[in-house]
Amino acid sequence: MTGLYYEEFTVGETIAHDRRRTISESDNQRFCDMTMNQQPLHLDGEFAADTEFGERLVNGLYTMSLAVGVSIPETTDGTIVANLSYDAVEHPNPVFHGDTIHAQSTVTDKRETSDGERGIVTMHVEAFKANDLDEPLVCEFDRTVLSLKREHAETDGDEEGRDE
Repeated sequence: MTGLYYEEFTVGETIAHDRRRTISESDNQRFCDMTMNQQPLHLDGEFAADTEFGERLVNGLYTMSLAVGVSIPETTDGTIVANLSYDAVEHPNPVFHGDTIHAQSTVTDKRETSDGERGIVTMHVEAFKANDLDEPLVCEFDRTVLSLKREHAETDGDEEGRDE
């Protein structure tokens, strides 16, 4: 477990995520297939060639999901109860097959739950193209999580273990 407990998040802190991923055509195809999204802009090379982009775009929801995934080790791996929301999602620049994505998260808010046993943390996540010298922003959103407090983590884990 490498994630942070509620107490370890600091509002204003930016956490750079070391993990990166180069997106393949296969990644995009599988994501579109799994989510039943058959948008030709993602899948049809001839269709996409006639658009302003000139080629297929990676599905924006895949880009967002990838940004969440690469952020987990340094933020919430094993230390959250649940993701509560994803808000204010934007895709300011396109992502193409072969682009390498990296991300960072900035803690924007945190507050304890009413029972004081957990906390709610909001992070602004930004994903960038690592293979572009300008490293343009390709996706950004706010992610809100219900986070464990360190003192209650063992209790929560024991209770979950008994339910299985």
